[in-house]
Amino acid sequence: MARTHRSFFAPLALLALSAPSLLALAQPPQSATEKKRLTLEQTFAGADRVSFSGTPPSVSFTRDGRHIELQREGKTVWLDPKTLATSVPVSADATATADAAAREAAILAALTKLPGFDDASAKRVAAGRRLASSDGNALLLDADNDLWFFRHGGDKASRLTDGSEDEENVRLSSDGRLASFVRANDLFLVETDSGRERRLTKDGSPERLNGKLDWVYQEEIYGRGNFQATWWSPTSRHLAFLSLDQSGVPHHPIVDHVPNRAELEDTRYPKAGDPNPTVRLGVARARDGRVTWVDLGLYSKDEPLVVHVGWTPDGKQLCYQVQDREQMWLDLMLADPDSGKPTRLLRESSASWVNRLDEPRWLTDGTFLWETESSGWKHVVRHAADGRRLGAITAGEWEVVGITAVDEAKRQLWFSARKESAVAVNHYRIGLDGSGLVRLTTGPGSHAVDWNGDKSFFLDRVSSVAFPTEIRLCDGADGRVLETVAKSEVKALAEYEYSPPQLFQIPTRDGFLMDATVVMPSPLEPTKKYPIWLPTYAGPDAPSVGDRWNGDAWTQFLAQQGYVVLQVNNRTSSQRGHAFISKCWKQLGVQELADLEDALAWIGMNIGYCDTTRVGITGWSYGGFMSAYALTHSKAFKLGVAGAGVYDWRLYDTIYTERYMRTPQNNPEGYAATSCIEAAKDLSGYLVLAHGTIDDNVHFQNTIQLAYALERAGIDRFEVMPYAKSRHGLGGPELNNHFRRITWKAIRERL
Repeated sequence: MARTHRSFFAPLALLALSAPSLLALAQPPQSATEKKRLTLEQTFAGADRVSFSGTPPSVSFTRDGRHIELQREGKTVWLDPKTLATSVPVSADATATADAAAREAAILAALTKLPGFDDASAKRVAAGRRLASSDGNALLLDADNDLWFFRHGGDKASRLTDGSEDEENVRLSSDGRLASFVRANDLFLVETDSGRERRLTKDGSPERLNGKLDWVYQEEIYGRGNFQATWWSPTSRHLAFLSLDQSGVPHHPIVDHVPNRAELEDTRYPKAGDPNPTVRLGVARARDGRVTWVDLGLYSKDEPLVVHVGWTPDGKQLCYQVQDREQMWLDLMLADPDSGKPTRLLRESSASWVNRLDEPRWLTDGTFLWETESSGWKHVVRHAADGRRLGAITAGEWEVVGITAVDEAKRQLWFSARKESAVAVNHYRIGLDGSGLVRLTTGPGSHAVDWNGDKSFFLDRVSSVAFPTEIRLCDGADGRVLETVAKSEVKALAEYEYSPPQLFQIPTRDGFLMDATVVMPSPLEPTKKYPIWLPTYAGPDAPSVGDRWNGDAWTQFLAQQGYVVLQVNNRTSSQRGHAFISKCWKQLGVQELADLEDALAWIGMNIGYCDTTRVGITGWSYGGFMSAYALTHSKAFKLGVAGAGVYDWRLYDTIYTERYMRTPQNNPEGYAATSCIEAAKDLSGYLVLAHGTIDDNVHFQNTIQLAYALERAGIDRFEVMPYAKSRHGLGGPELNNHFRRITWKAIRERL
């Protein structure tokens, strides 16, 4: 139900914007009448598409770090960072190019000597995926469903595999002497010089995956599309791997209805509360293939997840992270690779959930740096080799994004962080004892840094809501900008109207400041009332707003058509730290919706041209859930366009859902309170549901069940648009363009 918050906001309004800032939000864009306006078709994917993004020229340090290579007036030049003088690239670079060409020629020549090979076959294999040894001299080629090997300096190539079965998850050892791969869900080693093959596991099957991740592990832990589950030690003496048993994981059918005979794709997919795949962590010894299993018996009652695997720098210890099923704690562990005996270094715990953390950064004295959220904000802490906490290096109510470099000799650390603003990333230097914090990047916007070898200079790639990407040469010691060496060229800005986003903050009823942007109608008549379009994602730690350039033509089209485009980082998506993000625990959607309602109430009070009786909300995936949740749990929205949403969290996968909601058995009230399906009878406004029919991530079942619930409730203020041949994203430009058309139709008709 909608809430009226006017009494909350009167004393808080000026926390967010001063009077001049409020006035700025009511000013029309400059030169609005002098430039062209976009058509709907120019926001589509295709040849006529207009983009305001822009791409800066390629700029990078040369290999020796003494020059910057860039394009000027169509030519490649070198810039001396000390004198800012330009020159023609010297012969050393030409020599390196010639050497690379000679190496390519040697690879092709060696491949053509293989039986039955001609030039075309050699080129096809040479164009395959490449994996190099740590010294760059050994090269593994993955092509034509087989593996090939070449060692630079030699004149022969060898074929390592020759069979009808595919080799998956291929990895080359650091020394280039061994390659690992998965075949039919079993793990193999092959010696690259002799071609001798060893089978490490013998129980591979559709239910038992060795060295290969199942669906939920790749989607929610190791990264979408990454099914790799093997890790070579730095010494090449051991290969760690995961073995997953998914026999207890329920099946879920994915049906493609387009062929005359519908095609069935059978997947293993654990929904919240279902059994997860059970996990084992193995270590294979390279010299003889003997497999040792790491003892996970300590976690036998916790339904453990192995969420990170790596090695200490000397390769003597396996380093891994284990979490309980609901991810309320995380253990950083070591194990002896030959015995499998584990040692716990530390445990992270939380009153809500613990995120999967980066692997430790080991220092030469045996201590390590650990990025922890134990304070409620992500910071860098130093630990002894046995796990004892030695002290925090960074601290405060702000978030470290990540460590970028460490100089142990100078006892300094470089890192990126959101210290001054949650929507802007800057770069910093600090002593390993926590002293001498220096911000190196300057000015507004979000910064990404590339260093030369000795850190005497860096390139700062920066953009903000006010300007597109530019690249600055900066002094490595104090961050002074020495020269702007390149800027993005955005040709559309000279030809078409552009209404720049205004970045500001909106207070909630309890005083939390939410970052927001508004793109104003163009041209703007401050006395007129305009409808509001609110694109959102709103998921945990996944913001919609950032201080960076927005080149989206669709946003500009809506502004030109007379809509206010508002985006808000509710507190759980704010990137202001786990202390705030965790407010969504056990109630996904509840805090998010309250914050969005507060934003609309504040906008209605403080920006006179915004019509809060005509608000549309849209999003995809979690944003799709939020759009449907808003229309079933609030009266503040007149239109929702929801794409591929989770409309009841009992329908989504275990690892993501239970991290935030616990299991349905442990939080039945939370699942009921956050269900769009159970609240279908309360739909307010008009809802458009779009979904890919072969979505293997958020199943089409979500939209079917919500539509069915709406139908049974006698509600006809909704429509469903199924997209065939589409998974979690729409399948191609034609379908994306179609979705844009139906969205625009709904906006015109409903707002």
